[in-house]
Amino acid sequence: MMAAAMVLALAFDALLGWPDRLYQRIGHPVTWLGRVISWADTRFNREDQSAHTRRRNGRIVAWAIIIAVAALAWGLSALLPGGLAGLICTGLLAWPLVAAKSLHDHVAAVAEPLRVGDLDTARHAISMIVGRDPDQLDAPAISRAALESLAENASDGVIAPLFWGALLGLPGIAVYKAINTMDSMIGYKTPRHVDFGRAAALIDDWANWLPARLTGLLIAWASKARGTAIRTMRRDARGHRSPNAGWPEAAMAGALAIRLSGPRRYAEGMSDDPFLNPVGSDPTPDDLFRGLRLFRRAVGLAAIGLALWAVLL
Repeated sequence: MMAAAMVLALAFDALLGWPDRLYQRIGHPVTWLGRVISWADTRFNREDQSAHTRRRNGRIVAWAIIIAVAALAWGLSALLPGGLAGLICTGLLAWPLVAAKSLHDHVAAVAEPLRVGDLDTARHAISMIVGRDPDQLDAPAISRAALESLAENASDGVIAPLFWGALLGLPGIAVYKAINTMDSMIGYKTPRHVDFGRAAALIDDWANWLPARLTGLLIAWASKARGTAIRTMRRDARGHRSPNAGWPEAAMAGALAIRLSGPRRYAEGMSDDPFLNPVGSDPTPDDLFRGLRLFRRAVGLAAIGLALWAVLL
């Protein structure tokens, strides 16, 4: 039943996204979580505290949020009816926690102006989805950043939520989204968050370990160059600074015969990372559209897999 509910959630997201009118009225579950995390960061992560205290507080905050979200989601699940009505309700509640359409639209917003040479608009669009300095990016660097975000967030924003939702129901997808949101807000190795956000970052690494690899396989299988994509993933993924992001990114690089990652500039300075698929060419705007098509096929394969899971089990 849970796998079928995740197929419904994905279908609702593909058809509707998260409408602006609804966002203006009630916000979004991620923004609700963000307010709680921001409050906890302000309250329990102070500069006058020792590193030990910050690490301890970070662990307490991370697990308190996880337990609270799990309890809330479990309580909602217990109130739902059985049968088809419960299936539909679960899909509706999980719907805002899947971000396939939002991710696709954000990357398309980069690809469209880039194709016609409008770098200013493309730089503004890429600044909405990556943390690096957009003013330093030329067209290949913008394309590279967008494709890396597409591949990584295919796992974080789509496959991982669906995986945990299919496995553990509404509590699974809700808790995963809480973990991923904490990581995106406090899981950085900056002076402020290197200690307080350590627990959130480690838990996120655990939660994404299998989904990231599944995402890489889905991207590879959706590609016409699946053998090359799989070889690139197996060879290069472990060289990525993230224990998980390298798998879908390397699969994307191999599938499109381009190179991703490599040195890049963030607000805090340069990051001298190795390239994924270093023999590939620099990506072009056309590669962005190819990446979007590959993303749609990979998500389609995930939906088919979930449907088969629901039918067989």
